[in-house]
Amino acid sequence: MTWTTPADLKNQVQKLWDRGLLLASMTGGESLFPRRLTLKGPDSRELSERFPEVRDWIGQLSAAAGPYRIEWRSVNHRVLGNNEIPAAIWIDQLSDALGLIGKRRAADQFAALVELTRDKQPELLPWLTKRSMRALELAEDWPRLLEIVGWLLKHPRPAIYLRQIDLPGVHTKLIEGHRGVLAELLDLVLPEDSIDGTHTGIGGFCRRYGFLDKPSRVRFRMLDSNVRLLPVEADQDIILTQSAFASLDLPVSKVFITENEINFLAFPDVSDAVVVFGAGYGFDNLAAATWLHEKEIYYWGDIDTHGFAILNQLRGFLPHVVSFLMDQRTLLAHRALWGVEMQPETGTLTRLNSEESALYDKLRQNHWGERVRLEQERIGFDFLRDVLREL
Repeated sequence: MTWTTPADLKNQVQKLWDRGLLLASMTGGESLFPRRLTLKGPDSRELSERFPEVRDWIGQLSAAAGPYRIEWRSVNHRVLGNNEIPAAIWIDQLSDALGLIGKRRAADQFAALVELTRDKQPELLPWLTKRSMRALELAEDWPRLLEIVGWLLKHPRPAIYLRQIDLPGVHTKLIEGHRGVLAELLDLVLPEDSIDGTHTGIGGFCRRYGFLDKPSRVRFRMLDSNVRLLPVEADQDIILTQSAFASLDLPVSKVFITENEINFLAFPDVSDAVVVFGAGYGFDNLAAATWLHEKEIYYWGDIDTHGFAILNQLRGFLPHVVSFLMDQRTLLAHRALWGVEMQPETGTLTRLNSEESALYDKLRQNHWGERVRLEQERIGFDFLRDVLREL
């Protein structure tokens, strides 16, 4: 039977709830009621041929009526005579819709959030209208989120760590766990000069709103035993903050960058050189080190599409970077050690030279097989030494 049942009517209202429309109507959103629900009933032929089923169908709709109102129409059948058939189903008010799907308690909880927001931060009411279901999920933490928003309005760009916000019940994990939502809220209420629009996303939260962020760090090893930054005989494996690294001007002419930690640790001695442990995508920690522009820079990454994408990105900071161990000769010499790249890069990379571009194109076109890759740590150590001698 394709006729509308009480369960179908309930599902129609449930969809309004799931889309957030019922809650949004409580904060000044679109008025939904009275609302006519979709009703499919018997046609004249079915009324004649299946009258017992029609009578049962009418009984089911009538028995469930209460949250909804039935609008009737008279049908005069030549055999059955005059009969009253449901012509339309109406939900007259919000409370009826909530009662039909059992959401009155949740709606009361949302109403409390609305009242608290209206009292504390009325500028956020449009957010509640737009993101009503998300707000309901945040009901337990919502009062503290409002406190954080209020605190930042009083202390714009505070230049402290999140840990230093002193509010009852507010802790670092609460803020860090809700950075996405807080960013949406803060963008609505903070003045424009309190927001640094160059930083976005969860990772840019602190800088966007003027908090101190955990400093980026750079890890490097001196490869020339005659150049020692630390007055010890141990390996010169050093980690500095981004700003400290930027303030250096290391007495070397060559800088190697590699993405694999073991390769970084085992990198052979090279006179007048240093090796830097890379960070995959993202080279902000190196961007401020202007002295790097005066050095020979060599990048060693995986021979796969993402390896070339990372090289392409690095050249956005250091245009003169030279790739090594990322050529066709190296790839074909290690055929037995090839692996499979899970999600290859397919975009156009504009900062590769002609040889790199040709190899990148062959990889993304599966020239040697499906999603071929050679991880840098699979390259033989003697092979590495030979290439370094060539350099």
